[in-house]
Amino acid sequence: MSNFLEQVHKKLIVSCQALEHEPLHSSYIMSRMAYAAMLGGAAGIRANTVEDITAIKETVNLPVIGIIKHVYGDCPVFITPTEREVDALVSCGTEVIALDATSRPRPDGVSLPELFSAIRRKYPGQLFMADCSTYEDAAAARDMGFDIVGTTLRGYTRETAGMEIPDMDLIARLGQTMGIPVIAEGGIWTPQQLHDILSMDGIHAAVIGGAITRPLEITKRFVQAIES
Repeated sequence: MSNFLEQVHKKLIVSCQALEHEPLHSSYIMSRMAYAAMLGGAAGIRANTVEDITAIKETVNLPVIGIIKHVYGDCPVFITPTEREVDALVSCGTEVIALDATSRPRPDGVSLPELFSAIRRKYPGQLFMADCSTYEDAAAARDMGFDIVGTTLRGYTRETAGMEIPDMDLIARLGQTMGIPVIAEGGIWTPQQLHDILSMDGIHAAVIGGAITRPLEITKRFVQAIES
């Protein structure tokens, strides 16, 4: 636990993810993306699926925040939604396991407190990160015993849809009041934003994905600037 937190303190974690419908979907490509991020100075990687995490760990010596995105029917919770995904992530040795920590119903009918209680008992030495959308999500996750809280789902739930991200006010408030490590994530597009966020008290690290590892989205932003 202490090793991961020391390695990423006030540093950048790069999210290397590509879903099946995206052009860079490939465990090999994600491993090379992680290698490029490491050479660029990243202190950690966030990755999706056992296959990608395994390939990344064979390529770089950086700690990984691991998730499994699995959609169950019409359930809105898809980031490490059940104990099954947690078990798979533990098996591949990911240093941190992140999961949706909103209060939304999970696909198997198990509540977040029930799930977290079960996985904490099962894996007492594992670091768990709460992907949150609101201050209330983060406070509840902290009280449950999560090791880290993050702003990953700000703007991506029904109650926060349309909110501007990164939400600097929320990030600052979490840093000032949580009392456990806070990782800022979501919508960080510029070096200045990253600098401002990591300068905040209580913000342990930050995750950037789209602005670094999603060329399709980066290209779209430039094209939209031309068209506007």
